Amino acid sequence: MGLDIGDIVPKEEKRIADFKGKTIAIDAYNTMYQFLAIIRQADGTPLMNRAGELTSHISGLFYRSINLMEDGLKLIYVFDGKPHELKKRTLESRREVKEKAYEEWKSALEEGDIEHAKSKAQQTSRLTEKMVNSAKRLLELMGIPYVQAPSDGEAQAAYMAEKGFASIVASQDYDSLLFGAPALVRNLTITGRRKLPGKQAYVDIHPEYIELKRVLETNGISREGLVDLAILVGTDFNEGIKGIGPKKGLKLVKEFGNIEKIIEVKKYDIPNYQEIRDIFLKPSVTDDFKLKWSKPDIVGLRDFLIKDNDFSEDRVETTLSRLEKVKNESGQSSLDRWF
Repeated sequence: MGLDIGDIVPKEEKRIADFKGKTIAIDAYNTMYQFLAIIRQADGTPLMNRAGELTSHISGLFYRSINLMEDGLKLIYVFDGKPHELKKRTLESRREVKEKAYEEWKSALEEGDIEHAKSKAQQTSRLTEKMVNSAKRLLELMGIPYVQAPSDGEAQAAYMAEKGFASIVASQDYDSLLFGAPALVRNLTITGRRKLPGKQAYVDIHPEYIELKRVLETNGISREGLVDLAILVGTDFNEGIKGIGPKKGLKLVKEFGNIEKIIEVKKYDIPNYQEIRDIFLKPSVTDDFKLKWSKPDIVGLRDFLIKDNDFSEDRVETTLSRLEKVKNESGQSSLDRWF
């Protein structure tokens, strides 16, 4: 998912504590898909309530958001709106991949290959409107604001960071840089020890901090050049040119200056390249939002998590106690200063 330009992007490893006091605009869909992929039982089955409704995304949002708030981060979640027409082909392709992975997951379960089953299960994640609404309800109860984007959530988050409503965009995808995010942090919501797919090995995941200005200066290109490079490599809106990765794409952009000249000389067929440029450089965003951090509704959270979604009462109560402890710390707590 997303743009593959990691090889040319300078990154700085950080600790979550390094972002204390910062306002983070989080790509909600991207984050929820991560939770749906990794928060599963041993055989790959996602968490569900007694009604059979998936709750992995709720679990991830609840527990991870509280961890981040305890560390002094001020959170805003940004939700996707209607996808651009050019993105529908990509979404359809992903749907087909998920359907195939689902069949392979079931087959692996029947064969008793639990390890393979779980790896395939992680590729089956889907978000429904009901799941999105449940996530929004959770955030309301937690007192965390969210913004509904007209189209791409990353575009809206980048716009909010550009305009000073947020300090940093949080997403796994590099697309945020194309949309103009001054700063991007990856791995924020999945920091910790993670198992490598299909292997009996673990890695420690740390936040990666990326500044757009440094990306452009390091590679000697403009943001427009970065967008042209991305179109050559392939984005959510086009397939890209076979055989062109980020390094070759960078070389072409620096040699010829822009995608028009590259197409002219190399005879590449890149339909809709100007439209794709505009998606990134003139994205569909909105100023119609209000950011209000309110006190958590503890009673409402208990009902929503324990009664409605069958979460462990002991774990929820322990976590809510942490939330209240942070809120009620002597002086001005890391939560109270946002209210």
